[in-house]
Amino acid sequence: MDPAVLRDDMVDGLEHSFGRPLPEGVGAAMRTVPRREFVEDAPYDNRPSTSDGTVALAPGTVARLLTALDARGGDDVLVVGVGVGYTAAVLAEMVGGRRVHALDISRTQVYRARSNLEAAGYGEVLVNCREGSDGLPEYAPYDRILVEAAVVEPPHALLEQLADGGRLVFPKGNTDQTLVAVTPDDDAPDGYRRVDERGPVQFAPLLVDGEQPGVTRNRTRREDREHAERGAGPGWEHEWLDWDERLSGRDRRSAGDSSGAPDWGDYGDRR
Repeated sequence: MDPAVLRDDMVDGLEHSFGRPLPEGVGAAMRTVPRREFVEDAPYDNRPSTSDGTVALAPGTVARLLTALDARGGDDVLVVGVGVGYTAAVLAEMVGGRRVHALDISRTQVYRARSNLEAAGYGEVLVNCREGSDGLPEYAPYDRILVEAAVVEPPHALLEQLADGGRLVFPKGNTDQTLVAVTPDDDAPDGYRRVDERGPVQFAPLLVDGEQPGVTRNRTRREDREHAERGAGPGWEHEWLDWDERLSGRDRRSAGDSSGAPDWGDYGDRR
């Protein structure tokens, strides 16, 4: 069957499950980007997939992320956790390839995403190997930043790299996560203000340097520094220390599969 027809069917199915059309820019881009260049196994099914340890988000999850991000033509965008590169490609279709920057802590995933993006016609997207919490300050400020990994609090470096009125979207929490959008606010206690919420999600945690396979875990290094700067009291680190253990006892659907979730917000997956 014609891939364009399959993409149309995919988006039509998402809109049916959500009970409303996708935002015009998101829907048009998902109907255009050749998903098969990023996902070989059942690319148009609304489910996550994994290839060589790299997770491809389900189309419904991508739609929810981009709805919350609310990117517009001409925006400069940073994607933290590029994965297979599909989300970055959809954003490139929406705002222009040269305006999309992406990074990942895994060099293997960076190479794979670059290859996928080139094959799909979005080779202008810049993909760099970097710790996600550091962002990509060389190309800041960004109008939109999307984090495809969960954090308890947004990294300060990412907030600082947002343009005035910019928006940062991320899964907030550890084992219980909510997809939120925030904007910097110097008057707020934590330096940001929540502007949107899109319901529960389940993502793997944002890794820091030293947590790649085969090396010692040090997830609290960044949080230790930031909480010390803010004068946080003792006990905060328990949000992080047992994260892996708590996840091991439940379905670790790091790609954000929404099957069975009771409430998915405005663009929830109700299949």
